Parts: sequence; C-alpha cells; structure tokens
Amino acid sequence: MRVRGRTRAGAALAGAALLVTAVLTGCDAGPETQRSSKGSPPRASEEPPGSTPAAVRPLEWRRCDAPEGGSAPGSAWRCATLDVPLDHAEPGGETIGIALIRRAATRKSERLGSMLFNFGGPGGSGVDILPRAASSYRALNTRYDLVGFDPRGVAASAGVRCRGDEEQEKAYREVDMTPETAAEEAAFLADGRDFAAGCARLSGPLLPHVGTTSAARDMDAIRRALGDEKLSYFGVSYGTELGGTYAHLFPETVGRVVLDAVVDPTADTVGHARNQATGFQRALENYLKARGQDPAAGTRRMAALLERIDEDPLPTASGRELNESLAVLGIVAPLYSRSSWPTLTAALDEAGNSGRGDRLLRLADSYNNRDGDGHYGTQSHSQRAISCADAKARPTAAEARALLPEFRRLSPVFGPFLAWDTAGWCAGWPVEGEHDTPEASAPGAAPVLVIGTTGDPATPYEGARRMAGELGEGVGVMLTNEGEGHGSYGESACVTSLVDAYFLEGKVPADGRVCS
Repeated sequence: MRVRGRTRAGAALAGAALLVTAVLTGCDAGPETQRSSKGSPPRASEEPPGSTPAAVRPLEWRRCDAPEGGSAPGSAWRCATLDVPLDHAEPGGETIGIALIRRAATRKSERLGSMLFNFGGPGGSGVDILPRAASSYRALNTRYDLVGFDPRGVAASAGVRCRGDEEQEKAYREVDMTPETAAEEAAFLADGRDFAAGCARLSGPLLPHVGTTSAARDMDAIRRALGDEKLSYFGVSYGTELGGTYAHLFPETVGRVVLDAVVDPTADTVGHARNQATGFQRALENYLKARGQDPAAGTRRMAALLERIDEDPLPTASGRELNESLAVLGIVAPLYSRSSWPTLTAALDEAGNSGRGDRLLRLADSYNNRDGDGHYGTQSHSQRAISCADAKARPTAAEARALLPEFRRLSPVFGPFLAWDTAGWCAGWPVEGEHDTPEASAPGAAPVLVIGTTGDPATPYEGARRMAGELGEGVGVMLTNEGEGHGSYGESACVTSLVDAYFLEGKVPADGRVCS
C-alpha cells in the first residue's frame, strides 16, 4: 500500500488515482539486455545481437467505447492492439498485445503526427484516462492525433493481477503499515510476501518482462506502427521516468517531448521515499499556512490525530472503520491539488471534532480504486509489478527501522509510512530488479521540456532539475512552475501556453524559464 500519485487529470476525473512511484523498487528474473554502468540497458545503437527491433504490422483501428463519446456513430475514438515481443531480446518469440486508443487531429491539413501520452503510475491505463482527459488537450489535438496506451502489465495489455477483492479488503483492514510491535511488523512483512506470492501465482510468466525498459521499447514500436519518424510524447509523473528511459534508448528518434511532474532519476529506493517524505510534508505545510495555521503546530496536531486513530479507529456509516493506514492515504489524496484542500479540511474537521472517519475513508477508497460495491481496481498490482521489475534494492525490516528517526524528522505525518514502505513493497518478490537508478542521459537528442512545480508533493521540484541535468546539456530544458500540486499543464496558464507553443510551433522556451 504505497503512497502513489495522481495527475491533475486524474484528480479531476472522479478521483481516479493515477499512480506515480513513491519508492521505486524492482525485481526481474534476469537481465533482459546488457547493462550500462548504472545498471540500465544500452541504447538501441549499442544493443547486442538478437535485440534488433521486431517488425511491426500496420495498426487496424476500430470504433470503440470511450468515456467521452462511447461507440455511437461519429465517435472520435478508435482502438487497436499492437503485438510486441514479450522479451525484446527475442523478437521472434512470444508476443504481448499493447492496447491503444486514438483521437485523430481535428485539422487534418495541418497535422504534425501522433502524440503519445502516459499519465503516470506505473499502472495508469492510458486507454481509460485519455478519453476522459482529452478536453484538457484540445489545443494539441488540432494538429496531433492523441494516442493513449496501456503499458505492458496494465489493464488491457495483459494486466497483472495478484489478489482478489476480499483479500485486498482484509489487508487494508488488518495490516498496520506503520508497525510498532513485533506482531504488527510480522503481519506487515507477511502481507507483502503474500501479495508477491499471489502475483507469482496469477501473473508469474509476465513478471520478468513488465519493467520500464521494456515499456520504452514498446513505445518505439508504437511510434513505428503509427508511421512517425520521431516520437512526440507527453509524460506525467511516472510517465516522466518512462520518457527519460525512452530518450536514453532512442535519442535519435526523440521529437517534441514534455515531462511534467518529474520523477527524480538519480534517486534509489530509499531516495524516492526520502523525496516523498519531504514533498508531502512541504505540501502539508503549505496547506496549513493557507489555513492561517502555524505549520509546526498543525503538523503536531495531525500526527497526534493519527496516533489516536491508530489506538482507536474511527467509525463510519458503512460499518467499516478508518484505521491509521487508511487515514494517511485520506490525507495524502487531497494534497495533489490545491483545489482539493477544502475537501481535506472538511475531512480533518470531521475526524478531529466529530470522531468520525467517513470523509477520510471515502478519500482513501478513491485513492485505492475501491468502488461503492467493494471492488478494487488492479492499478496497484501493476504498479508493484512494474516498480519491482525496475529497481534492484530490497531493504530489510531492520534497514527500514533504522530509517525511522530521520523520516520522522522529515515528516511526522508521512515519514513512518514511507520508511516502512521501503521494506514492504517488494518483500518476497519472485524476480530480481534491473537497476539501482534509471538511466536518462540522451546526448544528441532534440530538446526535452522538463517541468517542475515548486509545491509538488509526490514528485518534488528538485527531481525535475535532476532530470534536466541527467538528460544532458542542450537536451534537458528546465521550466519552473511556482505553485502547488502535482503537474502544471492545464493548471498554470503560463506553462500551458509555453507547452502548446513548443508542441504546435516548435518554440523551445529558454532554459530556466519561470512561470509564477
């Protein structure tokens, strides 16, 4: 139950939690390709024999259901499936189908090509999200076909599944994600191992092949199938890590690429947890200041509320109880967007003044993709499988315990949760990870626009600066958005206009430009 991220599109769309990695841990049955000094695979031009990109067939587009317009006559959405190698090192071997959705450019005479989107995760379904978010990209749709896809291991692209609804509900109800006793710690680690065993049982053969490197190679296959010479790409949250990996592997086919709400490519498993403890605490303090409260005093009150809930969970009208772990997620969810801060205020007032957890539980359920009938989505399953195919690290319980003093100093509210998460996320995972940190260097690539928001809780601003540096001089172009929330396109008029000019007219902003 990792702290995850949502894009602004996701926050606006029925509270759907679009995932961004909090602590990127990884696992893989073995190396898919040769590795560079950072542990990442080499560029396409350096690949060993046997990893030549597989030929792709022309896509067969069909009318399909989409939340915006459904399948009625005249619907703008078309769907297709692209078969790609399960293992890109064996292009003639078993294949996996990648689900795609497309809306054609509205000004066909001025069409520039296709624009591929990844909204975050890992685990977010582009086939589901793009139609619901497309109104935000109306300007870009004038000259680009908008294309969403489900990455391998997600939703319609052989989505990973690890446990059923009853098991998921039991875990959320019974497992303390910030264990204080030996019994709670044993149950926490056992739940992680049980989840991993379920993934191995239900999705085992797929697990070694769902990492970000494989998904980036799929993106190049999508580009070729779409008939585009260069890749135009909009990545948000985890989608920025995917975009950075693509730029490293295929610098010569990087077209116009925007990375918004950027995952720090220099951070390892513990580093990501440390970044998020810092980022969420920063967002919490900004929220408290906006309410006219002293941030330190407000943080102490919130930490004390969580301690009381840990001792005595709050009742709700549904009959379910709000425990500490769910309360933390209920607090996390509204911090992704300043427009959701009043929702957080109402939930905290209800919990603190009335002793009830209804509002915080609803927020946590939305974050966990639980509907009113008790059914859970599988985004968290895909997220764990992908992040556990990426990073090598497997922190132990003792190592997580040793992090607690530092993480409590960083954030009394979120720190313990994130410190323990480093040990629980890939506990007992059946395959090894690929790297310590992903590689994003892309010498020779076209300019990539990297956008960081100063108050971003899930992917703190500093990560965007590091991504721009990792991409390399003349490639990473840094744009700063002075504001709150996770992601800036469609939220900041300044950022939106600069991104539109970049995509539509090829105007690259000056490196270091600030929008305030």
